[in-house]
Amino acid sequence: MIDPIKRDGSAGTEQLDLQLTKQLAEKKATSVQRIPADKLEVMLQSTNELKEQSLSSQAIQTGTVLPDFELPNATGNKTALADFSQDYLVVSFYRGGWCPYCNLELKALQGVLPQLESLNTGLVAISPETPDHSLSTSEKNELSFSVLSDRDNQYAKSLGLVFRLPKTLQEVYDGFNLKLSDHNGNQDYELPMPATFIVNKNRAVIYRFVPEDYTERLDPEIILDVLKKELAVSQ
Repeated sequence: MIDPIKRDGSAGTEQLDLQLTKQLAEKKATSVQRIPADKLEVMLQSTNELKEQSLSSQAIQTGTVLPDFELPNATGNKTALADFSQDYLVVSFYRGGWCPYCNLELKALQGVLPQLESLNTGLVAISPETPDHSLSTSEKNELSFSVLSDRDNQYAKSLGLVFRLPKTLQEVYDGFNLKLSDHNGNQDYELPMPATFIVNKNRAVIYRFVPEDYTERLDPEIILDVLKKELAVSQ
């Protein structure tokens, strides 16, 4: 699921302090103990089905130019891909502010924002939530980067990231009083995989992370490592 830097064949992750990865693992271990066994089984089965379908292989690949987008931000104003003028851009797709793994990721990205800016790199997060819910997510996590609403997952679909929750999983979410229809403003029960793309000045994808497992995220330390290596090569 992780595309290594092609020039050297390795992202050197074994030498990085992957704090987000550790936090996600701890959260997952806690959830396994807390969620009723029958509901947990449904959730695990859904993830395994996505893996069996190799859904991530259908997503946009390294070397492909990221399609343009124009999406509303948390206050309803439109933001386009062309609005980001930095040499690099990190595009992170998250499921919604209701997802604890997403919130951990968003907070971690906020934490490295100064480092990204020092590397002349922009950052944007995209979810299918309505602008009102995106605003709540942004305020809750004290985010200062762009958080955009992809209504009906139209943009995520163009990248091959979207899947529909099976009926059994829909029932589990409903049982948790998690109403995706309220968050997303539709009845689709569709979500994007929590993918992250790093694109260059030409908006070509130089690195991708597209996990079928909703508990996995691209650690910000890997993002920084990728960018530093890319900059070192280009100098």
